[in-house]
Amino acid sequence: MKKVSILGATGSIGKSTLDLIERSPGEFEVVALTASVNVGALADAARRTNAKMAVIADEERLPELEMALQDTHCRAAAGTDALVEAAAGDAELVVAAIVGCAGLKPTMAAVEAGKTVALANKEALVTAGDLMTEAVRKNGATLLPVDSEHNAIFQSLAGSRIDQVSRIILTASGGPFRTATAEHMRDATPAQAVAHPNWSMGAKISVDSATLMNKGLELIEAHYLFGLPSGRIDILVHPQSVIHSLVEYVDGSVLAQLGSPDMRIPIAYALAWPDRMPTPAQRLDLAAISRLDFEEPDLERFPALRLAREALETHGSAPAVLNAANEVAVAAFLEGGIRFPDIARLVESALQQNDRPAPQSIEDVFEIDRDVRRSVTQSIEERCA
Repeated sequence: MKKVSILGATGSIGKSTLDLIERSPGEFEVVALTASVNVGALADAARRTNAKMAVIADEERLPELEMALQDTHCRAAAGTDALVEAAAGDAELVVAAIVGCAGLKPTMAAVEAGKTVALANKEALVTAGDLMTEAVRKNGATLLPVDSEHNAIFQSLAGSRIDQVSRIILTASGGPFRTATAEHMRDATPAQAVAHPNWSMGAKISVDSATLMNKGLELIEAHYLFGLPSGRIDILVHPQSVIHSLVEYVDGSVLAQLGSPDMRIPIAYALAWPDRMPTPAQRLDLAAISRLDFEEPDLERFPALRLAREALETHGSAPAVLNAANEVAVAAFLEGGIRFPDIARLVESALQQNDRPAPQSIEDVFEIDRDVRRSVTQSIEERCA
């Protein structure tokens, strides 16, 4: 049995991973599960999978977790050190699905332990790409992309060398505002922004999809995963979300991975790699779909894409600044504190004001993150004053 730990077991990626594992009895042994605050869901998952360790990030909830697991053989733990222990423990495969910078330290711990890491935490590479990729090289770790777009590229590259690739093309659904006017987006509500037309995701990533910042973060992530410069990574809007990404080779051939919009497909590829495993995902009926549409992204209505590419090309601390500013701005929008277009404006302002040096350690990344969050939060408070 393959030993697996899931960091972020109660989120959407974690739940889908657990669903696949529980559908494959005898194939996987669950070593550790972690969650941020949801003790009930974490304890329930630990019971169902006979996990050896369950970690809650919020230390104040440890007594509640211990109580929920008192009649099991699962060890309860809490806090950052316990998250790192779960990441670096006995598992062969670590699914890194903790959202945001909170997942950076445990993801790095898994890499430094030489694990195979199924990476669903895009912020790890966005904020600390140089540090992460150097740690992968140094410790003999393996990164398997779980994002549907990067997983599609990974599948389309199977058996080929990266020097045979002329470019990669990330596809974007366009989100709920793909055809909306700038005036409509100015007055968009959080409920409208999280109503993704194809995918079921959490609120933060759904807003990122609405601004197309999610695709911008994936652009940066793709650079670090596949080693291609910004100029050889394109983005194409594909509203049906059937083609998940494409690889163009030097001979003009283009390979694409297709599938229904179900995250269990890329997760299964990472879980079973280098093999494949069955999933309950709906099979494609191309005759019923009948057409596949593509269009260039509109950088005027969706400036987040432009900002992300500029951050990648600026390099240094810019990607970490982009990520932190965006997280604060999205949270403020979801709470009703700012309008939808203000998200990109706040991110652009943070990038324009940035003069921080490139991070040399994970602690440097956290310091940049804290500093930018303070600055952007202050800007929001001044706007609302």
